[in-house]
Amino acid sequence: MPDPLSRMSSLRDVASRIITDADVDSLLNGLIEQACRHGPWDLGAIMSVDIAHGDALVIARRDPSLLGRRLEDRWELATSPALVALQRNEPVYIRDARETTEFLGYRREAHERGYRTVLVLPMSSRDMQGRPMVLTVSARRIVDVSADDLAFMSMIVHLGAIAIDRAHHQRAQAAASAQLRRVLGVQSAMLQEVLAGGSMETLIEMLSDLLDASVLVIDFYGGAIFSSRSPDRGMYDLDAWRAVLDGPAGMRLREDVRELTTRNTQRRLAFEVSEGQKLSASVEPLSVDGEIVGALLSFGDGEHNDLRMLAIENAKFAVSVQLMRSVIRFRAETRTLTELFFEIVERRWRDANDVLERARRLGLSLTTPTRLLVVDYPHRPAASENRSAECNRVTAMLAAQQKLAVHTITVGEGLVCLLPLDGGTDESVANAAMTAFGRRLCSTLAPLLGREPILVLGDTFAGLEALAKEWERCWRMIKIARGMGKSGALSVPDLGPLPLLIGAADSPDVRAFMTGTIGPLIEYDQGHHTPYMETLSAYIRHGCRSQACADAMGLHVTTLRYRLSRISDLFGIDVETPERRFAVELALQLHKLVESRLPADQVT
Repeated sequence: MPDPLSRMSSLRDVASRIITDADVDSLLNGLIEQACRHGPWDLGAIMSVDIAHGDALVIARRDPSLLGRRLEDRWELATSPALVALQRNEPVYIRDARETTEFLGYRREAHERGYRTVLVLPMSSRDMQGRPMVLTVSARRIVDVSADDLAFMSMIVHLGAIAIDRAHHQRAQAAASAQLRRVLGVQSAMLQEVLAGGSMETLIEMLSDLLDASVLVIDFYGGAIFSSRSPDRGMYDLDAWRAVLDGPAGMRLREDVRELTTRNTQRRLAFEVSEGQKLSASVEPLSVDGEIVGALLSFGDGEHNDLRMLAIENAKFAVSVQLMRSVIRFRAETRTLTELFFEIVERRWRDANDVLERARRLGLSLTTPTRLLVVDYPHRPAASENRSAECNRVTAMLAAQQKLAVHTITVGEGLVCLLPLDGGTDESVANAAMTAFGRRLCSTLAPLLGREPILVLGDTFAGLEALAKEWERCWRMIKIARGMGKSGALSVPDLGPLPLLIGAADSPDVRAFMTGTIGPLIEYDQGHHTPYMETLSAYIRHGCRSQACADAMGLHVTTLRYRLSRISDLFGIDVETPERRFAVELALQLHKLVESRLPADQVT
């Protein structure tokens, strides 16, 4: 029996030899070599235990006498003591493998390879796939193993486990360092691509290679979707995947992603490509000046470690810089067109030729026959998201589908479209196409805006003054539609005679008629805080029936008659004859229309 000093020296030798092996495979082979050299063992092996599949796999072996012979590398756990050693967390000692009745696999191989005693020791370390391991040593003769022998072998295995864990850690660090260098290299290349004015497609390809995943970028301003590759190549090739994104599924994806980026919850999207087929993606918002202008999607279930999150954050920066160009271009074009439009419709120009020349530089020809289309968005909370860019994109897309030229102008909470008439097309055909375009635009914007907007298609105009007048007419119709609770694509018949009346109310003759009929009554009410105007309106509204009017106003009929008497005495207003009643009712209606008109600053 070796003395304690000799065994301590052996352990020191084992430790010094094992620790010099940085490679895991060399380390495993060295551990078997040292275990055999410092004990009575002739053969050895290290096995990984694949519990899920019921196998023990040999991953390192020492057998000097049978190097040229093919040996068994896979053992069923039912015939191997490896699982027993792991479950009990203690060595399994087989004194004579040729005589064992418990482990028949060893009994058969012991005769083939000429060994007798077997010792199986569990290891506290795992292989590269995370499977537990055991060390097995065999002797060609029968060896009686004492408790000290077991303790000595267990110490060797423990030293080996420490070295294996160190090697795994070093390998993981080396892989992380290599990945970090790769990430930093790709990020540097991405930023160089952005600063050099490269394309979004090239940027997306770089990002897709970096994350090893299918990547999408959605541009909320430009409306484009940029894709690197299909997220499921078995389901779609690249062309089929891009066709999906260009179709209704792509429209749904834009809306779902836009809604998701406004929440502060976990940003994970289950995208329904078609019925029964869903793809999962992580969604990261892309911002410019604090405004969300797009989103970055990565498909799959990649590991969200710190390195991957660093790559995504830097990718978001690079893509946001790229999207900033779309934002700046849209804002500049919108601001310039909007300023020019309101300079015209508010008649603030001094030189008409100068305005026309500026319009021509922006692609507008205001001297050719053109139709005006005005869209008024539904009322939304002040903090709601600005949808102007998306509405502009939808408008341009529908106009292109119907082969119509369109110039889109953002006006506050609305949209103005200038639709030039093609000189080579019959006017009636062109007008029919524009009417159809207006109806389709209204229905397409409804889901985007939450409900149907108000849309008015004006008449043909040419010139600056004609544009200003047409704008005023369309805006009057929108204000009336707002008051009546109407929406959708509207025309003059849809609103009755009100647009004509409100247009006529601006003339001096009509204003003189209103002033002469009910002007003194209005001034008296304002100066004395009397209810005479309200009483007269209610009386006419109820067909000059005293009792019905008194009941509606919550008055005694005597009080009502007293007020009507005072109105007659003070202002000479008499509604007892049909002619006088019509004149007073018309004056009241015109006054109501004029007073209900919105101030001009609410347009912008």
